[in-house]
Amino acid sequence: MVDNNKYCVIMAGGVGTRFWPMSRQKRPKQFLDILGTGRSFIRHTFERFNKIVPSENFIVVTNKRYKDLVLEHIPEIGEEQILCEPIGRNTAPCIAYAAFTLRRKNPDATMIVTPADHLILNEEEFLRIVNNCTEFVEHNNILMTIGIEPSRPETGYGYIQRSDNNTISKVKCFTEKPNVEMAQAFLDCGEFLWNSGIFIWRVNEIIAALDEHLPNHSSLFASIEHLLGTDDEGSAIERVFSECRPISIDYGVMEKAKNVYVHRGDFGWSDVGTWGSAYQQSRKDRYANALNNDTIQAYDTRNSLIFTPKDKVAIVSGLKDYIVVDTDDVLMICPRSEEQNIKSFIEDIRYKTGDKHI
Repeated sequence: MVDNNKYCVIMAGGVGTRFWPMSRQKRPKQFLDILGTGRSFIRHTFERFNKIVPSENFIVVTNKRYKDLVLEHIPEIGEEQILCEPIGRNTAPCIAYAAFTLRRKNPDATMIVTPADHLILNEEEFLRIVNNCTEFVEHNNILMTIGIEPSRPETGYGYIQRSDNNTISKVKCFTEKPNVEMAQAFLDCGEFLWNSGIFIWRVNEIIAALDEHLPNHSSLFASIEHLLGTDDEGSAIERVFSECRPISIDYGVMEKAKNVYVHRGDFGWSDVGTWGSAYQQSRKDRYANALNNDTIQAYDTRNSLIFTPKDKVAIVSGLKDYIVVDTDDVLMICPRSEEQNIKSFIEDIRYKTGDKHI
């Protein structure tokens, strides 16, 4: 059911360096089809929420350099629905920008805030949970997030500890990415959920929380609220973002607020944040290789992820547990166990050749 007070805010400003060399500054991860579905991550996100949110109620917050890419991937929305950040300042300023924009447009708005680049396999169950959350926040003065039932001691996700075993629970605390021993303890305990990074709240509730927990950020955006949606918005936002310190909404608000609730769910979720998680989610051949093209011939190769340009013939022999990513101008061959070094690879390439390969 479409609700005209229900809005979806898509956060799409990241560069996605962990998916280099496919993800680049000019076309980052959210605009790519890394899983071979025929659609980009941001397109999937829009289509998913468009089932419960009308097209005119979407807001996309992104870096100003990606405005045209957003319009290319989501032609159903207008330019005025794209909020352009001059520089990345993490999720709290991003959400504050969207919240103050929405309050000016519709002070009764309920915000669904989502990253642009998550995978959700069971969309029907996911949307059922989102609708439960929007209904709950409309009748309670709370901030809400969605937590995922953990299936393994994952060290790449944040965790949420809940106060009871109900479907909707008050949050005890948030924990950043743990080591494997702590992740296993969380799994054994049964009180912890993975933090999905998806939030639901009424616009006035999140602004009140920003007032309380990030007063400097809140006052900066409040000072230009009357300029949002006018010709002076761009210059005002340039000034505000130059003065905003980078901080996540989790650290700045959610970990401090006393009125945070979590809705648990299990709907085939992944943030697909690394080549390793892309490997986990990709279709594999009988030797557990994830190959993105029929033109890849693999011999004596197992447990590897191989991505090549469309129609390019690639012969791979004798690899086990490797990542191979070939683009027009970069070839990366790396053991799967060393993908955490990708940021170091990028810095070395930047030092040698500048930004043209980044």
